[in-house]
Amino acid sequence: MALESLKDGLRNAVEKVTKASHVDKELIKDISKDIQRAMIEADIEVQLALELTEKIKERGIEEKPPSGMSAREHLIRIIHEEFVKILGDGVELELKPQTIMMVGLYGQGKTTTCGKLAAYFQKRGLNTALIAGDTHRPAAYDQLSQVAEDAGVPVYGDPDEEKAPRIVREGMEKFEDYDVVIIDTAGRHSLEEELIREIQLIKNVADPDEVILTVDASIGQQAGPQAKAFHDAVNVTKTIITKMDGSAKGGGALSAVAETDAPVAFIGNGERIRDLEEFDPKGFTSRLLGMGDIEKLLEKAEEAIDEDKAEETAKKMLAGDFDLKDMYEQMEMLTGVGPLQKIVDMLPMGPSSISEEEIMNTQEKLDEFRIIMDSMTEYEMENPNKIKGDRIKRIAMGSGRRPKDIRKLISHYKKTKKAIQGFSGNRKMRKQLKKQLESGNLNF
Repeated sequence: MALESLKDGLRNAVEKVTKASHVDKELIKDISKDIQRAMIEADIEVQLALELTEKIKERGIEEKPPSGMSAREHLIRIIHEEFVKILGDGVELELKPQTIMMVGLYGQGKTTTCGKLAAYFQKRGLNTALIAGDTHRPAAYDQLSQVAEDAGVPVYGDPDEEKAPRIVREGMEKFEDYDVVIIDTAGRHSLEEELIREIQLIKNVADPDEVILTVDASIGQQAGPQAKAFHDAVNVTKTIITKMDGSAKGGGALSAVAETDAPVAFIGNGERIRDLEEFDPKGFTSRLLGMGDIEKLLEKAEEAIDEDKAEETAKKMLAGDFDLKDMYEQMEMLTGVGPLQKIVDMLPMGPSSISEEEIMNTQEKLDEFRIIMDSMTEYEMENPNKIKGDRIKRIAMGSGRRPKDIRKLISHYKKTKKAIQGFSGNRKMRKQLKKQLESGNLNF
């Protein structure tokens, strides 16, 4: 994953602080060196890394912890504050009627991001549409049509028209009654004169409220100059950094763009249409340090979980009426929030108590259980105790799993049901369990 080395380095540094018998100059110097090394490995500019760690060292040695805060907590807070500074201030894309023009070089994930952004606005109650302003890349219109379908929004384009400004003008007329109109534009391998001229013409036609640049996390420190070049050409207002879920180091792109006049508004962290996250420097830094981001986790859960269905499932389970369909729905809700690794990252100090191997094993188990249940009949899902003998063999063949895997699922179901029945006899635990069920946070 992007920023993996930085995340590991920072969490090791924080762990070293929390385990230290006391905080002294030597510890602070040692921690500063560890952080500096982690930043440079993450492709953050060397001078910036030196300045930040020097500031951490200076503040750590000279500042006294405020009343009620330990020296360890104060040092961790200093690290957090200094990292937030290099990532820049958080900026929001307002939820209001507007026209957005997307720009960026070829291969940066611009078209996919158009769909994600459309889904973001549509989810929040704004009627949204897309315009296919890329007339150069083969199948650009087809790709935008696909992401529009995934986002559940209409798209306008003309694969036979070569003049992008004309398409944009027609699209603006067609979607004049829509709240938000997002315009996809062509890209190049570099910011050439032809591309500049075209996006300037499109901008003149559309008169957008926002011009958003998409930047691939893998380009590192070149993100800064690239953002500046686009800003000079069409006055970029915000940036989205894509592919933050990949193997790119990511630190260079984040820190470079944060220093431009086009601050980061979102980060793309997956292939799914909902894998677009508002960039909050404080929450992002907290996750890097292993301090979690409960606010973001609750926000994602709220988006992914059907409250009525969750409440109905909770009532059934607390009444002891718990079958495989209910368990499947809980797993679906959990999956809707995101991959387990992302969920764990949002829990305070989660990674220090849960190993990556444990997370992977749990994710594999969830995926395997879902595959097995997809091969069951409605009757079997509602009557797990009837799954024996020939049924186990048939389900194993249908799911491509072994009979013992099906037995393992049934055993897990029985243990879960027994645990819930035990909870349901305790009023305090009933309330706690109901909260877990309704948030989709039941452990599997």
